[in-house]
Amino acid sequence: MVDEPFGSATLLLVVAIALVAADGRVLLAQRPRGSRHGGLWEFPGGKVESGERPEAALVREVREELGIEIDPRDLAPVGFASEAEAKRHLLLLLYRADRWVGEPTALVADRLAWVAVEAMPALAMPPADRPLVEALARPLDRP
Repeated sequence: MVDEPFGSATLLLVVAIALVAADGRVLLAQRPRGSRHGGLWEFPGGKVESGERPEAALVREVREELGIEIDPRDLAPVGFASEAEAKRHLLLLLYRADRWVGEPTALVADRLAWVAVEAMPALAMPPADRPLVEALARPLDRP
């Protein structure tokens, strides 16, 4: 319910990237086994640190997790997901980019995969990533 009080939950702001290849496939990362949501597929990204702009956090996160460089001007907002949990409230911002420098490498994830947006609903993904698949499909379908 939208009107529920935030209460004692901590807001966790997270950014994620949909790297879109020339053929339209999107890069997904498999979360490390043993971690929260281990083994599930997600859009790469991470937490926004205190005082950090979301775009700057995403540039930092893709450098740390994928070993690539992205110009913040190449980031386009796609949508967001909001997920209430017991002690925190997750707000996940998804951006897309079709330009970057370097070859994505699984520096943190168990593995990476280029996946067609149409195939994503069949994958096991964390709850916050699911609504973003639909949001991502909309811009890719536009002429």
